[in-house]
Amino acid sequence: MHVPDLDRAERIGMPEAVLCEPKTDEQLAVVLRDLLSAGRPTLCTRLPADRLASLPVDLVEALDHDPASRTATLHGPLATRVGSVAVVAAGTSDHGVAAEAAATLRFSGVDTQLIVDVGVAALWRLEARLDEIRAADVVIVVAGMDAALVSVLGGMIANPVIAVPTSVGYGVAADGMSALHSSLASCAQGIAVMNIDNGFGAACAALRILALAHPS
Repeated sequence: MHVPDLDRAERIGMPEAVLCEPKTDEQLAVVLRDLLSAGRPTLCTRLPADRLASLPVDLVEALDHDPASRTATLHGPLATRVGSVAVVAAGTSDHGVAAEAAATLRFSGVDTQLIVDVGVAALWRLEARLDEIRAADVVIVVAGMDAALVSVLGGMIANPVIAVPTSVGYGVAADGMSALHSSLASCAQGIAVMNIDNGFGAACAALRILALAHPS
């Protein structure tokens, strides 16, 4: 039996979120109905359009779904909070993970800019956006393959940098393991590294930083 965690926002500054992908249709329907009845803003992650269609009609109608990020919200978004985040994706192939991070931040009331296709294969694109990136309080860098963008940005900006390696890449990219190892081994100082494809986790880390930088 699912019991909504209604006090989570008071404890950690973020409400309960629902990871939809591993749940059965029946389990997911029970969880969402409980949260719908509770009336609290809730974010659902890893909910693609075909999975959404498998839910009962009343739940589908209650959810505000974004197919690009595979997220949906109930009773959202949250109230606007101070601070800004730039979500920077190396390539178009990284867009889904970057969109998940951006959707989580926007649900949480944060001013969010999504900057895509500024990887190291064409550094002039990154150079053209550096002023925008530096203007953010926190920067999330989403990159697959060798994740070189993580080290490049880590050496060029003073903002807190949160790296999200993605599972994008050929052969030895090994479903994101090369990007993860490259991010962890970066010589750029002070980079925080999330799990592979974890845009949601990166956004939550950024929210914790913003809460300290801009206490309510």
